[in-house]
Amino acid sequence: MLKISDDVIRHKVLKMKARGREMVDNTVTIIGNLTADPEVRVTDSGATLAEIRIAQNKRKRNNDGSWDEGEPMFFQGTVWNDMAENASSTLQKGMRVIVVGRLNYRSWETQDGQNRSVVDIAIDEIAPSLRWARANVERTSGGGSVSEAPKARDDFEENEAPF
Repeated sequence: MLKISDDVIRHKVLKMKARGREMVDNTVTIIGNLTADPEVRVTDSGATLAEIRIAQNKRKRNNDGSWDEGEPMFFQGTVWNDMAENASSTLQKGMRVIVVGRLNYRSWETQDGQNRSVVDIAIDEIAPSLRWARANVERTSGGGSVSEAPKARDDFEENEAPF
């Protein structure tokens, strides 16, 4: 049986916390249709965000081949910075999308004293679904460096790859 020391576990936890992740993750994947074009805004600090609204239909196929329409579920999420700009220029109302993100619970009290709450999605990834569509991917210049393809070398050892 493999035994992992407490020091190793502590080290892993600290590394994950340093990266902004916690051990318990509430990641969700939602597939649905956009109910509106992404709404882009810029915060006071200059960060770009896009509000994403998704409907997921719960259809069920009957034995005779017909469909029963279930109650739709509606989700709201936020995507930030370059991905927000890419989403707003790529996605539009009605498109089927795949969203991966983390659930956020927020609550507040209105001016008239009523308690309100909402669960939304902090979107980590968003993309068009290719189930019934095609997409042309165009790489943007932002978001980090692009690695070059490996180049062959002439001076490599017998058991070494030439790049």
